[in-house]
Amino acid sequence: MKIIVLADTHSRPLPGQLIADMERADMIVHAGDFCEADVYFRLKKIKGIRAVYGNMDSVALRGILPQRDVFECGGVKFGLAHGEGSYDMIIPRLEESFKGQGLQVVVFGHSHVPFNAQVGGILFFNPGSPTDTVRSPYLSYGVIEASEGKVKARIVKIISS
Repeated sequence: MKIIVLADTHSRPLPGQLIADMERADMIVHAGDFCEADVYFRLKKIKGIRAVYGNMDSVALRGILPQRDVFECGGVKFGLAHGEGSYDMIIPRLEESFKGQGLQVVVFGHSHVPFNAQVGGILFFNPGSPTDTVRSPYLSYGVIEASEGKVKARIVKIISS
């Protein structure tokens, strides 16, 4: 399964490179901060989506999306949350939030800083933002391939809009 991973899209236009990749994927995962519900519904029309709300999301989104999610895909168990607080505390908070759930991957956003590393035996993955470089030198999204309980993840720098 090829999963396109997004976060922090903030109701801004998505780059063509990302849209083309989403159309070829099996699934979209969004770690919150769509801002407006119409962004969620547009993505949902492109492909099946798992999503949570973030701190900047509208009341409408908070009414239809969970704050956290746990799901399985390709034999891999995922946790999904937006994240909160300062950059250096996001992962410890996520570790505590998902403690004891047997996850292999935790997808998050909030900081806009791409992150792809094992922490305590779990892959923590933040795709960065495809629309905002507030804390990152480049726009990005993620690709996760999950199959037979194994996972490969990479950050994709956006080179064209």
